[in-house]
Amino acid sequence: MSLNFLVNIHTYIHTYIHTYIHTYIHTYIHTYIHTYIHTYIHTYIHTYIHTYMHACMHACMHAYIHTYIHTYIHTYIHTYIHTYIHTYIHRQTDRQTDRS
Repeated sequence: MSLNFLVNIHTYIHTYIHTYIHTYIHTYIHTYIHTYIHTYIHTYIHTYIHTYMHACMHACMHAYIHTYIHTYIHTYIHTYIHTYIHTYIHRQTDRQTDRS
């Protein structure tokens, strides 16, 4: 065998192995990292957004309901008591007037 032939074979094998390994590793790493990062980010963002939105919605709804109910009850009770007392006083006054 000539030296030239051996050099060519060596070069071919070296190039083939290098290309194969490079392609395999590149493909594997690209696929793995892409999948891993995509899954991780998707899971993280989904969990974060879900938790954040849940917390915000909970706080927002709690504040809204608390404010609404507080305002409604306060207004209703105030109006009811005012009307009731006003009516009661007027009735008492009217009775006093009728007796006189």
